[in-house]
Amino acid sequence: MPSLIDIRRRIRSVKSTQQITRAMKMVASARLRRAQDRVVNARPYSRMTRELLGDVVAAAGPEFVEKLPLLAVRPEKRVQLVLITADRGLAGAFNSNLIKAAQQFLEERSGREAMLELVGRKGRDFFVKRPVRISGETTGISQSAGQREAEQLGRKLIERFTSGEADSVYLLYNEFKSVLSQRVTVRKILPVEMPAAGAAREYIFEQPPMHMLEKLLPEYIVLLVLEAFLESAAAEQAARMTAMDAATTNAGEVIHKLTLFMNRVRQASITREIIEVVSGASALE
Repeated sequence: MPSLIDIRRRIRSVKSTQQITRAMKMVASARLRRAQDRVVNARPYSRMTRELLGDVVAAAGPEFVEKLPLLAVRPEKRVQLVLITADRGLAGAFNSNLIKAAQQFLEERSGREAMLELVGRKGRDFFVKRPVRISGETTGISQSAGQREAEQLGRKLIERFTSGEADSVYLLYNEFKSVLSQRVTVRKILPVEMPAAGAAREYIFEQPPMHMLEKLLPEYIVLLVLEAFLESAAAEQAARMTAMDAATTNAGEVIHKLTLFMNRVRQASITREIIEVVSGASALE
């Protein structure tokens, strides 16, 4: 049976861990509010951009749209996957679910040439030790990625697709649904899947719709990458806050059990000492 000193030392250790997890939960909660605001503000812009793109496509006509390089559908022999993970752990199954989904994605396309563009340290650390082709890696931006990072990655993916280095490009990331729910999402961004035209609108174009599409399509790709960055950042903080809340609750339960056990040990020790005193007094009579 452990001594009272050992049990007290264990209780102090668990209490220290509980303070750390509680602080991490509060930090994640504050960061989640900012990240959630960015996601909520970006979603209407993304939706309106898709609707506008659909209207311009409808105005241009299918015979002209097929000539654009970003819409060229080719046999999928070379696949580019962009995996967006976190730079840090302690977020529950956030990173492991993404890595499992990436492995499944590669297994389903085992007969094709697949390349991985890794965004985030956790995904990089896992796949750099495995026999997969890594086309690039970016770390340290899981919470700070913005327009500049999205443009850099988007232009790189566009160049690979138009040069024929990749026949299709996919994004794999966690989509933020709620504080308790994040959904692993695989999204094909190249060739661009044209959205359906919205309600009939009459536009007056200052330049031909085809010229507008040539400008809009690259910006649309960058927007999809930026949207994935924002969704992933919010989902990461939500997963970390949930994990730290569960860890804090579990630590409280461990402290409660250890305290009860310590009281039992102390009571048994006191009872044993009383028995020894009574036995000694009886022996002296």
